[in-house]
Amino acid sequence: MPHEWLALSMLPRVGARRLQALRQAAPDWPEGWLARLPSEAAQLMRHYLQMPGRGPLHARVNAAMAWLDQGTQHHLLTPDHPAWPAMLDELPDPPPVLWAWGALEALSLPALAIVGTRRPTREGQDNAWRFARDMVGGGYGVISGLALGVDGCAHHGALEARGATVAVLGCGVDVLYPRTHARLRQQLLDQGGLLLSEHPPGTRAHPQHFPRRNRIITGLSLGVLVVEAAMASGSLVSARLAMEQNREVFALPGSLHNPQARGCLWLIREGARLVTSFDEILQELPERQWGAMLPSSGSEPARPDAGRADESADAPPRCPEDPLWQFLEETPVPIDVLIERTGESITTLQSRLLMLELDGWAAQVAGGWVRRLA
Repeated sequence: MPHEWLALSMLPRVGARRLQALRQAAPDWPEGWLARLPSEAAQLMRHYLQMPGRGPLHARVNAAMAWLDQGTQHHLLTPDHPAWPAMLDELPDPPPVLWAWGALEALSLPALAIVGTRRPTREGQDNAWRFARDMVGGGYGVISGLALGVDGCAHHGALEARGATVAVLGCGVDVLYPRTHARLRQQLLDQGGLLLSEHPPGTRAHPQHFPRRNRIITGLSLGVLVVEAAMASGSLVSARLAMEQNREVFALPGSLHNPQARGCLWLIREGARLVTSFDEILQELPERQWGAMLPSSGSEPARPDAGRADESADAPPRCPEDPLWQFLEETPVPIDVLIERTGESITTLQSRLLMLELDGWAAQVAGGWVRRLA
C-alpha cells in the first residue's frame, strides 16, 4: 500500500511517532486506523480512500509518485516493502516512508555511520577517509549525510574502496545539496550507492530537516563514529540519538587545543568508546556481526579491491576536472608557486583550491597545498 503510506505521511498533525504507535497497535485497515487519527486527518484520509483521484491529498500524492516513473533507480520504500530497513523499526519515530535513489542493495550490508564537523582539520579529513575504507574492507557499508567536511570524506573513502555507501539527506533525493558535491553524488550513484530521504522529491534543504535526518543515519547503523565535532554541533546530536537508540558510539581523540576535537573528548568522558583503529570498533560490535568478517586463522585479510586488479590496472587514475589539481604535488606547493605555474590571480586560485578541498581532492597544510585522493 505505498500510496496509502504516502498519504498517511502527508496528513496534518500526524507525525512519525504517532504512525509508529499505530503500526505497533496494528488496528484493522482502514477503519481501525481512521478511528485513531485526529479528526481533521481522519476526514482527509477517508476522503482520499473513498474519492480516488479527487482532493488536495490526491494531488500531493500523485505529484510525488510521478518522480518514480522518471528512472528505474527511483524507489519509494514503505514498511511493507521488501527492502525496508528493519533496524528503523526499533526507533520510536521511524520515517513513515523513505524516498530512495540508487541501488537498494546498499541497504543489505551491516552498516556503520561516520559523522563529524563540516570544517575538519586535515587530520580529521584523513581519518574519516581512512576509517571509511577500513569499514568497507571489513565488509560494512558506510552511512553519512553527504554534508561538507567529514561526511564527504567518509563517502569518498567508501567509494575509493569500491564499497557501498548510503547518504541520508535533509532535502529531497533529487535536490543537490550542497552544490559543491555534485561530482561526489554522481560518483555515489554510479558506483552502487544510495541516496535516502524521508522528504518527497523537490523538498528544499531546511535547517529543521537536518536534526531529524540524523536519527535515520544512526537508526540504520550498528554504531556511529564521531571523527571531529565542536561542542555545539549536529554530530553531538547524532551521538545522543545513537545512545538513545542503543547503538554503539565511538569517538576519535584529539588535541585539547583543537576546537573541533572538544566534542569528541566530551563524548569520551560521557561514555563513548575511544578508538584509534577500525579493529577496535570491530571488537566492540556484537559477535554475530563481526565474527564472520574476521579472516580465518593464517589467511590474509580480504582487500576491498580484491579480484578487480585486471579491470583497473589499465584504467587512468581518477582525478578532478579542474586542471589546477595537476599543479599540486604530494609535498606542499606554496600559493606563490601556483601563481607562477598557472598565471592566475590569488583570488581565482583560492576559490578553485577551496572547491578542490571541499570535494576532497586537495588540502591546505603548513607550507602550501597538497593533493589528496589521487
